[in-house]
Amino acid sequence: MDATEFRRRGKEMVDLIADYLENIEQRPVYPNVEPGYLRSLIPQEAPEEPDTYEDVVKDIERVIMPGVTHWHSPYFYAYFPTASSFPAMLADMLSGAIGCIGFSWAASPACTELETVMMDWLGKMLKLPEEFIAGTHGQGGGVIQGTASEATLVALLAARSRTVRIILANDPQRPETDITSKLVAYASDQAHCSVERAGMIGGVRMKKIPTKQSNKYAVHGETFLKMIQEDKAAGLIPFYLCATLGTTPSCAFDRITELGPICNAEQIWMHIDAAYAGSSFICPEFRPLLNGIEFADSFNFNPHKWLLVNFDCSTMWVRDRSDLIGAFKMDPLYLKHDHQESGLITDYRHWQIPLGRRFRSLKMWFVFRMYGLKGLQDYIRKHVELAKEFETLVRADPRFEISADVILALVCFRLKGSNEMNEVLLKRINNGKKIHLVPCQLSGQFVLRFAICARTTESRHVREAWRIISQLAPHVHLLSSKTQT
Repeated sequence: MDATEFRRRGKEMVDLIADYLENIEQRPVYPNVEPGYLRSLIPQEAPEEPDTYEDVVKDIERVIMPGVTHWHSPYFYAYFPTASSFPAMLADMLSGAIGCIGFSWAASPACTELETVMMDWLGKMLKLPEEFIAGTHGQGGGVIQGTASEATLVALLAARSRTVRIILANDPQRPETDITSKLVAYASDQAHCSVERAGMIGGVRMKKIPTKQSNKYAVHGETFLKMIQEDKAAGLIPFYLCATLGTTPSCAFDRITELGPICNAEQIWMHIDAAYAGSSFICPEFRPLLNGIEFADSFNFNPHKWLLVNFDCSTMWVRDRSDLIGAFKMDPLYLKHDHQESGLITDYRHWQIPLGRRFRSLKMWFVFRMYGLKGLQDYIRKHVELAKEFETLVRADPRFEISADVILALVCFRLKGSNEMNEVLLKRINNGKKIHLVPCQLSGQFVLRFAICARTTESRHVREAWRIISQLAPHVHLLSSKTQT
């Protein structure tokens, strides 16, 4: 394919994408295929001679689309949103064309410098403390990670390195293995499973802090303080807390204004995971949910969830960049360059686990400029309003109950009755393939989650989803009564 054909095919692909997204709600939101469906549809080996572009494009509909879960359908209400916008898609095209691997400033200065500035732009939208903004006198700054899971792990490894360094400074003869064997990290029992996995990868024990419904599934300071006091008395070394703002099951918010001062007093690294909810903090009415950020060592959220920046773009800020660099810095001769010790630039390879990195900040630059802060705020508010509309529909039906406070664009609800009834209801909803939901468990109850996800979701889609759910509910009640008799 030469440049002339690329121009033609590129325009055709843009049309294909636009047609797909414009008509996406006509497709079943969830695929009707069985595991292994795809292998029989394509050859067992790559072709010896090249296929035509026309044949490849024909196979998109024949091979790929039957197995796609349509995350950007306005009838997709599962998990949390994954962001999508046309400006971000165009920026991704440019990123792919430039094709730089921006592990250092010298590897592509624009890739590094735009990222630093975009992280400052976004940090200012969030009204982060100055310590987290690179373009100030502070020691912190921001970096784009691939996912919140990576950010959690990076923070944990940096915290581990810092703690070991502090202890060895006071007790140089102490074996490092003796220190690491006693390290203990903490997270809510509502935290994402990736937090526990970070502990596994980091080789440290991870303790879950219990929450309860009466406290709105949030971690409070009193419970956390009691746990660390008990662990210190047992000879353990508390070193890391992952506090969650907007948990995956119910969008609960840990009390970071209580947890932060404890962490600071005990020299425990406080990382804040706001993967979903963080986007909402650009709205003044939701910014109080981030109060307590001034106590944090690191903070992360995913613009690729709810801020119209296509995957992958997970933004992370640190109070002291030397904590990250001290944990990850490797400087072989082939990566060195003239400006690395100037103090004027950032080499992001020292801020992450991989070496290579894409030009992801282009997506932020396009989206922030083409939507503006007001457009992004309007988008967040619209989703919250749609969730409130769905909550109102649920509350108006005496067969159903709301299972957790609706703060942002997630509604947790269930049929009043047994877990089995709700499991059957969810199975029937998803088997219909018109709308798609996933469950969670709260206080031992099987709960349905309804998350506003797609950029194109409107009130009519929410009302249609409720019509489907409410029409299936009587059949579930009937089934339950027959089972009981």
